[in-house]
Amino acid sequence: MPPASEALLQSFRHQLAAEGLSLHTRRAYVSDVSALASWASPRALGDLQHDDLAAYLASDGVRARQQRSVARLQSALRHFWQGLLARGQVVQDPTVGLASPRIGRPLPKDLSERDVEALLAAPDVSQPLGLRDRAMLEVLYASGLRVSELVGLPLAAVQRQGGYLRVLGKGRKERLVPLGETALVWVERYLAEARPLLATAGVAALFVTQRGAAMTRENFWHLIRRYALQAGISAPVSPHTLRHAFATHLLNHGADLRVIQLLLGHSDLSTTQIYTHVARQRLQALHAQHHPRG
Repeated sequence: MPPASEALLQSFRHQLAAEGLSLHTRRAYVSDVSALASWASPRALGDLQHDDLAAYLASDGVRARQQRSVARLQSALRHFWQGLLARGQVVQDPTVGLASPRIGRPLPKDLSERDVEALLAAPDVSQPLGLRDRAMLEVLYASGLRVSELVGLPLAAVQRQGGYLRVLGKGRKERLVPLGETALVWVERYLAEARPLLATAGVAALFVTQRGAAMTRENFWHLIRRYALQAGISAPVSPHTLRHAFATHLLNHGADLRVIQLLLGHSDLSTTQIYTHVARQRLQALHAQHHPRG
């Protein structure tokens, strides 16, 4: 590698540290730009033009990488040349106009129905906080709410007579979500036995903390992770994992995708369709069972 490239890489290390990026990201970015420098040698990094970078991205070594790895590489290159521009070491940015790889939306991790049952049973319901946590988990799995929607529920959201929730979602759009008998039973137990011991006067939130204030996203995030460990679930679990389980388990039991779209509060059906990948095994089983050549 030419000394000029070594010097630019050292400047790049200082730039990334000044930007406050994580050590992992800094190392990955430097590694990406170093690989480009080795490929381009004996030419120096500062001499490379747009066509050179396009040729590098089209090389066999880069094309063999996963799309996310290529996207990170392009991010590293943009950071590198933006730093050179800011320091006056180049007069134009050769990364402008480079085609970026299309990256699909990451799918949430699957959680089996057995895992969900173990998670729901983890809280100690003989204690007020455990009863609150059981009610929250039951509501989340029964309704598929976003965590922000769950912790933002007011007392008035629970329509006991109809057995549903009135939810204010994204864009302040209101939707009605069925609770189901089991979740409603746990909510009613929480309201009768636990919330009066936890809530302070004037707090309108349905779910409250030990101090009587409204539950926060962060609080619930930590709770669900703790209960997942208690339940012996090794896969990472978050509030969104239960929202995903709600959708996929409904699909597995024959629910219509458009109904799930309404329940989840998705404005676009294509957003809901990311959940259908887990229904493939069910569809294959149905095909094998009912098709004459299955």
